[in-house]
Amino acid sequence: MANAQYEVQGGRELRRTLKEAGIDLSNLRNVHRQAAEVAALASRGQAPQRTGKLAASIRAGATQRAGIVRAGFARVPYANPIHWGWPAHHITGNPFLTRAAQDTETRWVRLYLDYVENALDHVKGI
Repeated sequence: MANAQYEVQGGRELRRTLKEAGIDLSNLRNVHRQAAEVAALASRGQAPQRTGKLAASIRAGATQRAGIVRAGFARVPYANPIHWGWPAHHITGNPFLTRAAQDTETRWVRLYLDYVENALDHVKGI
């Protein structure tokens, strides 16, 4: 299964500060999912289109700590070699997940900024 990873610098400190301020961090999971959906939608458009199964396998997920975009599953086991490449089999990587995340970065970063600004307004309002 192909996964593209991006790390938000200072994420741990942000979670700790928000928790100390009494902000419900379950909402952070929602913003992670929204950000992952933005990248997943773009990834579907950039995935190689032979049968469409690879693009159809792209999905967004989220935890308290991260938004996740995944591609592939048991019936689409080739997602990883298509994305990262497989030199032993002469397959050049096509990092469509990574490109889509980079291309949509301003949109998904805006979701995080809006969340933080809203949380800070809530803290100021207490």
